[in-house]
Amino acid sequence: MSRPPVRVAVLISGTGSNMRALVEGGGDAYAVALVLSNRAEAPGLAWASERGIPTIAIPHAPYGKDRQAHEAAIDEALRDHDIQVVALAGYMRVLTPWLVGRWSGRMLNIHPSLLPKYPGLDTHRRALEAGDAEAGCTVHLVSEGVDEGPILNQARVPVMADDTPETLAARVLEAEHRLYPQALAAFCAGL
Repeated sequence: MSRPPVRVAVLISGTGSNMRALVEGGGDAYAVALVLSNRAEAPGLAWASERGIPTIAIPHAPYGKDRQAHEAAIDEALRDHDIQVVALAGYMRVLTPWLVGRWSGRMLNIHPSLLPKYPGLDTHRRALEAGDAEAGCTVHLVSEGVDEGPILNQARVPVMADDTPETLAARVLEAEHRLYPQALAAFCAGL
């Protein structure tokens, strides 16, 4: 007898292209049960809603500098929807240790570099400036340090001689859309 799919929430801040890949690539291991954004105007919310996926916007601005209060509202929404695993997909906020701790071992992120190289921003420019022969993306568990959690899987992308940060980013994004659903499915199957 097979078990029901793991209930996943995807956190986004924009168009949610990785969220779309997760929705479309779930298979039997997981189901996206909630899409949550810190921006009410995030285009990804409309896309998910049109497909019958519950969506919630919890803008951070009304909370001012009280990041933990904002995250407490997020945590409450996740628990209200019986979420088991959280997948960050272009969620452009650094999370506090409080929320990371609440979801320790059950929160994943995708990052556009071959970690531990190039945590943070400007990953493609940094790879090109370093003369790297390859770039890629990494799915990892979220820890308190930015892009420091245990690596679950990676995909490699060759760097071309004529690459710009934009052309490299586009190819890495294609790899992200393949890697993230596979890595999330493998992770959920192992729970």
